[in-house]
Amino acid sequence: MSSTPPLPPFAAVLLAGGRSTRMGRDKAELIIDGQPLWQRQLGELRALNPAELFISGRSDGPYAGAGVEIVTDAVPDLGPLAGIAATLQRTTAPLLLVLAIDLPRISRGLLTTLVTAARQSGAGVVPQSERGFEPLAAVYPRTALPAARACLRGSDRSLQHFVRHLIDVGVVSAWPFAPGWRDELRNVNTPDDL
Repeated sequence: MSSTPPLPPFAAVLLAGGRSTRMGRDKAELIIDGQPLWQRQLGELRALNPAELFISGRSDGPYAGAGVEIVTDAVPDLGPLAGIAATLQRTTAPLLLVLAIDLPRISRGLLTTLVTAARQSGAGVVPQSERGFEPLAAVYPRTALPAARACLRGSDRSLQHFVRHLIDVGVVSAWPFAPGWRDELRNVNTPDDL
């Protein structure tokens, strides 16, 4: 009688460290469905029961009293890749689910699908459409940390470049969009986007 090995644990991080300049105020404090966006997003992540839960952002952000470890960027103002790298360095789990603060329409179902696919394969999963990758609702393996550090030292810190490299070295797979995901993965950057 063979037993199925347990699925690897995963950690989750809410990326909330952006400057929100186009929005004109901190996106984390936007009220969505009657609650601050950071609370909504953190609730979605908590419901997945990650082994570890983090917020990547300012230590004095609106979420400071949430009872979740806040991970700050080693070097500020390098974009979301710096938050991903800092959290990959901090986590002990082999997989890290990343969720950006500015994806208010994302569903628990989509996040569960990504986590399940990553845990079953043991590798990262990044949604992809004809427009490119959706790297801010994705799962990265902890083994992506050296690549993240290398990208941060280079001149191209774009997440598209980072994900393409991870796919090329075989630690992440592109996950084709399901038809209903487009709206869920639409971010809010300006007041008009709300």
